[in-house]
Amino acid sequence: MEFEKHIIDKITELSGLMRETVENAVEIPPEKKLGDLAFPCFVLAKTMRKAPPAIAKELAEKIGSDEYIDRVEAVGGYVNFFYRRDVFSKTVLSAIKSAGENWGSSDIGKGRTVLVEFSSPNIAKPFHIGHLFSTAIGNSLEKIYRHLGYQTVKINHLGDWGTQFGKLISAYKRWGNKEVIDKDPINELLKIYVKFHNEAEKDPSLEDEARMYFKMLEDGDEETTALWQYFRDISLIEFERVYNMLGVSFDSYAGESFYSDKMQEVVDLLDNMQLLSDSENAKVVNLSDCNIPPCIIVKSDGATIYATRDLAAAIYRKRTYDFHKNIYVVGTPQALHFKQIFSVLDKMGYEWAKDCVHVGFGLVKFADKKLSTRHGDVVFLEDVLNESIQKTLEIVSKNSPSMENKEEVAQKIGIGAILYAFLKSSRERDIVFSWDDMLDFEGESAPYVQYSYARGRSILRRTDIDYLNADVSKITSDDEYALVSLLAGFEDAVRDAADKNEPFYVTRYVTNLARAFNKFYNSYPILKNDVDEETKKARLLLVDAVTQVIKTALALLGIETVESM
Repeated sequence: MEFEKHIIDKITELSGLMRETVENAVEIPPEKKLGDLAFPCFVLAKTMRKAPPAIAKELAEKIGSDEYIDRVEAVGGYVNFFYRRDVFSKTVLSAIKSAGENWGSSDIGKGRTVLVEFSSPNIAKPFHIGHLFSTAIGNSLEKIYRHLGYQTVKINHLGDWGTQFGKLISAYKRWGNKEVIDKDPINELLKIYVKFHNEAEKDPSLEDEARMYFKMLEDGDEETTALWQYFRDISLIEFERVYNMLGVSFDSYAGESFYSDKMQEVVDLLDNMQLLSDSENAKVVNLSDCNIPPCIIVKSDGATIYATRDLAAAIYRKRTYDFHKNIYVVGTPQALHFKQIFSVLDKMGYEWAKDCVHVGFGLVKFADKKLSTRHGDVVFLEDVLNESIQKTLEIVSKNSPSMENKEEVAQKIGIGAILYAFLKSSRERDIVFSWDDMLDFEGESAPYVQYSYARGRSILRRTDIDYLNADVSKITSDDEYALVSLLAGFEDAVRDAADKNEPFYVTRYVTNLARAFNKFYNSYPILKNDVDEETKKARLLLVDAVTQVIKTALALLGIETVESM
């Protein structure tokens, strides 16, 4: 924003500090009564040999007012800057109108590629509510990075390899019925998978049989490979239906199996670098110097482990995409695993290991349910989405019985409500699933934000006034100016979200914007007859800008807007 740049230039010139130092020091005051921007003078106390309050008073007097600055005040050790509201509002609203859906975007990522691995369900297992955490966060992060100019690649690292498939093959050969499974793939595969575990508790030799089948799969046995392919194909069809509901797509479905022919190179590289050591007949990389347990590369039975595949995947991705950042959106319980992987890559001499980032997240909790595929007690994501849509349809039908497109509106609001609930807090916090909170049209929820957007669009539809060239000096009240200031801060929220890999910065931003808009809406008449024409135009321009930014912000969260509700 040119206002901030202008002030930083002035402080740099008068203080003798490096520009970067000033940029890092300026801050947004906690309250609007303290100004739009503040500079703490404590960094100058040592060089100027004066008390910060005296330095602040001197700087404030030297800078004074100009075409951007209305006034400057020294308060304690701070210099507080107040923008000229009319100029600031005109600049912001004109920029938003010009940028449209690109408001808040930048080119800081130009020429850089960011990979985002997310969702990554296990083949032949339910796509449960817990998977939505990874799916929602990863989908949003990819959109956020793309908004900042990065080339992005969305990777679904499917869990389609490992001993679990030996178990499933064993279960299928014992109890599977293809005709029954084809009618309801995931449920039926889950049934025989659960049955395998129940039987294996009675007969431990089944575990040995499962390991044997997986070894046959690794060795390319024709029958086991055909069964594995069948499980994968029918699972993807089921998954795709859920992804379509969520509006999620991927650039790559290269899962664990994709790297089955690339793992030997990893083992050979580690061996040649003398990084492998024996531990109870397994091959491991010792990481004691990193204060973490050793990373197993080859198990005692000669089979590889998912760590081997993750190492192969990282090397492949660097060679293929030359990534600037390689992000893994995987639950926090896997933090140690990724520390091991990144540490091994570092020991292998790959300086890009530092560009691999684990983005962890918490758990989904129910008052009376626990998620455990092994025992078959699982909450299917598709069921949750459908229930949310149905509950929303009931609310919409009750509140707007004559609405023509109730089903479409309920779909967008119902799914948006679920996504918002997973993105409204810091990702490492656990979620306690609550329909009342998710579908609260007046609380901290997607329906509340979507309603704010629809309310604004409704105002704009009810008038034919041409407001594009409005005189924005008509909207300089505290509430109106607070709304403009929030609009100006959108890019900062997007950058914070990318810097910290935390979509909730955008969620929090758009919620605050909706609150500020509703306060403005309830306090200032817009289309009433007693409002003069120029004020109407200025307020309509503000409403238009707010709805545009709400729509863009929600889109970065993977949430759609509705024009009426």
